[in-house]
Amino acid sequence: MSTTDDYAPSRATTEGRVYNLTGGDWDQVFGGTDPIADEKLVINMGPQHPSTHGVLRLVLELEGETVTDARVVVGYLHTGIEKNTEYRTWTQGVTFLTRADYLSPIFNETAYCLGVERLLGIEAPARAQLIRVLMMEVNRLSSHWVWLATGGMELGALTAMTNGFRARERCLDVLEAVTGLRMNHAFVRPGGVAQDLPEGYEEIFAQFLKEQREELVGVDRLLRGQPIWINRLKDVGWIGVEGCIALGITGPLLRAAGLPWDMRKTEPYLGYETFDFEVPTDDRGDCWSRFVVRVAEMHESIKIIEQVLARLEPGETMHDDPKIAWPAKLSLGPDGMGNSLEHVQKIMNTSMESLIHHFKLVTEGFRVPAGQVYSKVESPRGELGAHIVSDGGTRPYRVHFREPSFINLQAVAALSIGGQVADVIAAVASIDPVMGGCDR
Repeated sequence: MSTTDDYAPSRATTEGRVYNLTGGDWDQVFGGTDPIADEKLVINMGPQHPSTHGVLRLVLELEGETVTDARVVVGYLHTGIEKNTEYRTWTQGVTFLTRADYLSPIFNETAYCLGVERLLGIEAPARAQLIRVLMMEVNRLSSHWVWLATGGMELGALTAMTNGFRARERCLDVLEAVTGLRMNHAFVRPGGVAQDLPEGYEEIFAQFLKEQREELVGVDRLLRGQPIWINRLKDVGWIGVEGCIALGITGPLLRAAGLPWDMRKTEPYLGYETFDFEVPTDDRGDCWSRFVVRVAEMHESIKIIEQVLARLEPGETMHDDPKIAWPAKLSLGPDGMGNSLEHVQKIMNTSMESLIHHFKLVTEGFRVPAGQVYSKVESPRGELGAHIVSDGGTRPYRVHFREPSFINLQAVAALSIGGQVADVIAAVASIDPVMGGCDR
């Protein structure tokens, strides 16, 4: 007859790995206590969709329905994106990093490329910088719509989910029209952007902005005065400015606590200091404030997009150094996939130097001077920073993201303790974590 101590103390998997079932974080949770005498209940919440964003695990300590402690367990996605960039050229690295926070790929690309450009000692052309701003603000709208849609779904507001995803589709249509892809664009490249705006972009954006305004009016009519929505968000998941600063929290969480900290204003980049827009804040510090702030930010993004469209002038979209400009200077064939016949004839028949240059860029890439840099942008979730190290070669020595989803998840305990189990869902949704960025 087996005893508790000798019953399955470990489990060998088909891959040969052994998991200890008697140790780890559970020992830390229960250490020094008697769960029965202390009336402590410890439960796993997640990883599951939709309430914990798929691959986020929460270990909750309860007394009845009241949360007395909350622990965040991450790492289930384990993409290894940052490490993979060390085995690709500087330009190819964009195709990996765009997949980190997959809801704001343009921001991942821009933070990285700004750092690479600082190491190279170059700047993207003015038109390319404006296009970057344009695409980031469209991407911000898209990301915030997903936050509203998924947050509504998790709280049972299915109409909010439907409206949010419908509005997000409009954003993806625009991103696809410009970059050719709806997600994971690899559009922003060191030195500029992959290609110019398509013909007829003015009409595309005019229709897009009209639809976005209508969708935002619908949000106000649907949710601002909805009693259930208000009761699920107000006075739930509170954190103040001091708590945000202590935990390094940025983005809408910090601004919803009352501090107008936005990298586009405090440490501007890509000419953001020349645009007329506000930094929305609120002073409640709860889930309702985060709803108010994010919706207000969407209005401000529309204002910035309008200003960019008014400023766009003809010009180059990639730095003029041909050793950096590849592949933006290539001309596409009629299928939109491969090189045009004219370009192939040129490099194969008339210019040995072009052929050699083309071959070296494809196989090796360009060299970046040795050094390290930290560049940052204001993503939909807060400060997104890229720490980039170069050893002077054609590949990054190290790329590390300061990812706001990872940092902001530290607030889960502060937002949850003292509330009900159902409030944990609202609190996590208000953080708006994207686990692709967290587990990059």
